[in-house]
Amino acid sequence: MKRRIDRLAVAAITVLAFVSPAASADDYPPGFGPNPSLPAPKRALLPTVNIAPAKPWAQGQKPVPAEGFGVTEFASGLDHPRWLATLPNGDVLVAEGNTPALHDENAGLKGVITKKVMKRAGAAGPSADRITLLRDADGDGIAETRTVFIDKLHSPFGMALVGDYLYVANTDAVVRFRYQSGDTQIASPGEKFIDLPAGPINHHWTKNIIASPDGKRLYVTVGSNSNAAENGIDAENGRAAIMEVDIDTRAPRLYATGLRNPNGMAWQPQTGALWTAVNERDELGNELVPDYMTSVKDGGFYGWPYSYYGQHVDDRVKPQRAELVDVAIVPDYALGAHTASLGLAFYDAKAFPQHYWNGAFIGQHGSWNRKPKSGYKVVFVPFENGKPSGPPEDILTGFLGSDGRALGRPVGVAVDHAGGLLVADDVGNTVWRVAPASK
Repeated sequence: MKRRIDRLAVAAITVLAFVSPAASADDYPPGFGPNPSLPAPKRALLPTVNIAPAKPWAQGQKPVPAEGFGVTEFASGLDHPRWLATLPNGDVLVAEGNTPALHDENAGLKGVITKKVMKRAGAAGPSADRITLLRDADGDGIAETRTVFIDKLHSPFGMALVGDYLYVANTDAVVRFRYQSGDTQIASPGEKFIDLPAGPINHHWTKNIIASPDGKRLYVTVGSNSNAAENGIDAENGRAAIMEVDIDTRAPRLYATGLRNPNGMAWQPQTGALWTAVNERDELGNELVPDYMTSVKDGGFYGWPYSYYGQHVDDRVKPQRAELVDVAIVPDYALGAHTASLGLAFYDAKAFPQHYWNGAFIGQHGSWNRKPKSGYKVVFVPFENGKPSGPPEDILTGFLGSDGRALGRPVGVAVDHAGGLLVADDVGNTVWRVAPASK
């Protein structure tokens, strides 16, 4: 009889676990999750400006990891490290780059104001235009070898290794270089692979790149040339999109469009789907529009500039395109308004507790036009069966000081070969490494 009761109890628990609802809307912070509540737009004569002035980390000072984790300086003293890539032998590549010299040259008064804002936020100065190689040969979580891997680039950002070639996304072109495992420097000039939209405005200058798992195609992000098409729709040709490029023929096509400023891209481990992190538009209020991450559908249109978060029309954009708004895809998961969610990496290792397996880490660079400030941290979103399954969780905070100054600003995130999480801090000029406290 006891065994029968035990079996019934197990069955009941199994049924309850199966039918237990996912996290409710109340579990999510405002502007986050699969079904964010969006307020009405609030437009003002002047845009909100609420900068976190840059302030260097003090000696020994670090960001704050989640409970049960530790953080170390993987490498410091870099020059605006923005993006990360890991190589098969465990080496880590860091793209050190900044705004191109002619960025927003023809963007008028708004471009001038933006430059001043970015300078105060620690995002000014000449671009280092290089990729640095970091090597942690002894596995202690600190890179003891640092070399200039490639220099004389043009505001580099994304990197992807395919076979014997390393592809680098400059602001105006994808270039490629011959690579041999173990190389600590590439001295050859490389070759231009394809041109990318750039020009004298080049509003969103960062271009990311990722290879398909079979190594036959490249996917390249190209952000918009404006906030909401105020420079004219002709200036957006080929932009606000993810391009697909056949490596053999170099033939490009637009894979997905209407993505204002896609940055991070990654393949979800359980489904193999391509996901991206997207910065949405400004000047519609503190709570609009949430940045987001979403699976990317081939041929999909995601609204920009005509609508946001599906079919919410942006009436600043004239003329409208109702036929496009009608098919605009609602993103999978909101990441908070003005958080500047840039980095995206799925956890495909096993060093972290199982809760983190297959979930997403997002580097949130932080707001400059929201009161109160938002972002300035790395968050984690759990996944089940290839879909987000709960509220965001802080994994690395402390980038914003109590005085409102930015000690750092996280950008790219990557999982290293030992299963640690690497975070590029482009204001703190450091790559941080997060790992379980015992690792």
